[in-house]
Amino acid sequence: MLSTVFRQVRRILLTALLGGLLGATLVRLGPGFSVDERELDSRLSQESRQAIRAERARDSNIAIFYLRYLAGLVHGDLGFSRSLNRPVSELLKERLPLTLGSLAYGVLGGVSIGLTLALVTACWRVPGSNIAPAFLAGACLALPAAVIALLFLWMNVPGRWAIALVVFPHVYRYGKNLLVATYQSPHVLAAQAKGLSSSRILFAHVFAPAAPQLAALVGISVSLAFGASIPIEVISDTPGVGQLAWKAALDRDLPLLVNITVLVALMTLVANSLADLALAAWRLEVSRETA
Repeated sequence: MLSTVFRQVRRILLTALLGGLLGATLVRLGPGFSVDERELDSRLSQESRQAIRAERARDSNIAIFYLRYLAGLVHGDLGFSRSLNRPVSELLKERLPLTLGSLAYGVLGGVSIGLTLALVTACWRVPGSNIAPAFLAGACLALPAAVIALLFLWMNVPGRWAIALVVFPHVYRYGKNLLVATYQSPHVLAAQAKGLSSSRILFAHVFAPAAPQLAALVGISVSLAFGASIPIEVISDTPGVGQLAWKAALDRDLPLLVNITVLVALMTLVANSLADLALAAWRLEVSRETA
């Protein structure tokens, strides 16, 4: 078990650092990186404009920038946001708790709604019973996250529940297909023929085989929720990391964008790894009981 944990930690760190490098490269190669709106200020002197250009030129070499970033990261220095004129660590410390709370509501709400409707569709085999859930999931899937955020803002509902509506259709569609296929498998049909109760069939013969896919689905929901949090936090004016990522992208704030990229990669990978570790521990416990 310890070796599995070590491999997961190593994979998380390497993937997050590689994601940060790729994010920095994309920002550097993006159009307008070398342009700074501060130079448009007519009150600036020529020396001030040259200082701004020299400041921007320091980040033009991605390899040097990223090595300097990693060196600062070892000492707990995440860099300095030039667009907001504050250390990145202070910005993330202020905004991260709010975003984590919104993501928790969004993921738990989306997964709960999606799996509940998927379970109803799979178990309640009445003609037409899947029309309403499918229509609701299709409508939420068709609407952009920004439109859902506008509707929630109009209804004066917290934006974190808008994240749940963005997550739930993905969970519903995958969960429904998974549960329907599991219910049609031979071991479930045999259990039904033996007269086992519906609850026992559900937990022992449906959820147990589908646990790996459901655990992976929860991990994927974290990345979906964070992607949805960016437009939702911007429209609802929520001072979280999603709004911070939007501002950093507009200002091409490379240090801030790199840290947010690494943070998103870490959150997604940690969620997936925790699901994998929980599943491995559950399988180990089951093997011990059956031994």
